[in-house]
Amino acid sequence: AGAADLPPAEEGGLIQLDDDRLRFRHPLVRAAVYQRAPLADRLIVHQALAAILDSPQDADRRAWHLASAATGPDEAAAAALEDTAGRARDRSGYTAASLAFERAARLSTDPGARTRRLALAAEAASEAGELDCARDFAEQAARQTHDPALQARLSHVRALAEFLRGSFPTAHRLLIDGAGHAAATDPERAARMLMQAAHTAWYLGEQEVADTMERLGALELPATSSVGPVARFITAALGRTGAAEGPPELAASVAAARAAGACDPRDLMLLCGAGLAVGQDDEAHELAAALAAESRDRGGIGRLPTLLFFIAEAEVFAGRHRDALATAEEALRIAGDTGQQQWISQFSSVLAYLAAVEGDEEHCRRYTADALAGAEGSAMPPGAPWSYWAQGMLDLGLGRAQSALDGLERLTREPLRHHFCATRSTPDLVEAAVRLGLGPRAAEPFARFERWAGRSRQPWSDALVLRCRALLGPDAEAEAHFTAALKLHDEHRRPLEHARTGLLYGEWLRRARRKSEARGHLRSALDVFERLGTRPWADRARCELGATGTVAPQSQEPGVLAELTPQELHIARLAAQGMSNRDIAAQLFLSPRTVGYHLYKAYPKLGIASRGELTALFE
Repeated sequence: AGAADLPPAEEGGLIQLDDDRLRFRHPLVRAAVYQRAPLADRLIVHQALAAILDSPQDADRRAWHLASAATGPDEAAAAALEDTAGRARDRSGYTAASLAFERAARLSTDPGARTRRLALAAEAASEAGELDCARDFAEQAARQTHDPALQARLSHVRALAEFLRGSFPTAHRLLIDGAGHAAATDPERAARMLMQAAHTAWYLGEQEVADTMERLGALELPATSSVGPVARFITAALGRTGAAEGPPELAASVAAARAAGACDPRDLMLLCGAGLAVGQDDEAHELAAALAAESRDRGGIGRLPTLLFFIAEAEVFAGRHRDALATAEEALRIAGDTGQQQWISQFSSVLAYLAAVEGDEEHCRRYTADALAGAEGSAMPPGAPWSYWAQGMLDLGLGRAQSALDGLERLTREPLRHHFCATRSTPDLVEAAVRLGLGPRAAEPFARFERWAGRSRQPWSDALVLRCRALLGPDAEAEAHFTAALKLHDEHRRPLEHARTGLLYGEWLRRARRKSEARGHLRSALDVFERLGTRPWADRARCELGATGTVAPQSQEPGVLAELTPQELHIARLAAQGMSNRDIAAQLFLSPRTVGYHLYKAYPKLGIASRGELTALFE
């Protein structure tokens, strides 16, 4: 073909000539021309292109042309594609890496190389959040190998896919079996699998967690193992041994792991959950936020919902509900896009809790229904613990103490009572029981909470213990417990719990006919409730103020940021930090146009006209 052959195509509107470039009028025209070409012609063209693309910067294009020119197994093409896949993985292009590894496997002439490349394809697909591909590639590879080490790697990939789908028994079995295969030859791999098995066992029951921790504790790791500090912290946090001692410091364990070479976020990720299990919320949030930022930078969307869940939990526990709402809504979108049913259920249940605290019964019920739907082969829906806490909080806030107590008591029984929600909801259960004059029903859960708080050694949990003692103990001792709790709250503020303790103390003072003393605590609690948007608690504080003879205004004007949707708030906060629309889009896995649209909607709500005015709002 020569230049004389081009005018008919140009006159027909199929191509455009621009200097030395030939462009098709539309991508579909280009695809149609390629697909209509005879196979023999296409093979010749791919071979020709592979032959002339011989510079290092064209290596990836050359590899794909070699693959397209192959008519059967071709080890040269397979090796070139494997190199291409490795480069894509190194620059965090996990989807591209997975496709290239899988194609390389199909072109392999050696069965061992084919299986190894399929395993690499499965691992890259898992990082990309492509769960179906990850599981399919891993299952194909598993049928082709008897190598224990490779079988363990493949079991890990398959188990993670099953876990994220909410199929906990299958995931747990794969991890336990895989760790058993790897223990002798690769104890670090076995440790990683057992730590993931602990996360999976969390949704099966206390005994399963204990058994898994016993296996992890018995594993002999090299003294220089990079995963050793992580395994030791998780064993101390979740195991039954050493329950009387306090757990190690999360920050120190992270530092030790990094010093030993554990820079892979998958090694550090489960430390976040273990940190939350022992009350080290701020440290867990800091670690999860750092790992999430790293995952965004590296394109590790597959593990991002897990990290965002730890972040959202820590934000809820700290009373940072607007931040938790933004985190949960973003994560729910990502979990939906990647088919991670485990986190769809979990984030729906967190959103149910946030709606419950605000007294939004309609949204609480809707999110709860979403969270409890469709648990695939598991002992319970993943979002059940948070959903039950949400329902209990909704009922408690709206004055339905009996329903609250009945609902929260579900968290005190197997297979739920070891969950974070069961532990953290105990002060709510105590309050509901005392309101009904049924304090003894809260005795056993409170004893467990008291032991947990004693082991965690956190000032804020000590404050909640004191609040519960004030409610459950003799009236003569209540004031001392309330004032001691408020002092701890003052030093380590968690605004919602601080305000709730102040409200309960104010109610106690009002019943003791010390109305003037009650008013200060009730006013302070009301201010916090209204600022946080927790309407049921604000209404209760306002009613108590009325009972002291003080008429409180119906409502304060909400903060201007409360007008934003969670997505708008998240984008506006990043824009206030000086990030461009393109950078924000990369962070949140959105398009720049979508970011611009949300900012356009946010400006009128905030009463501003330009990006430069955002910074002052977030100072």
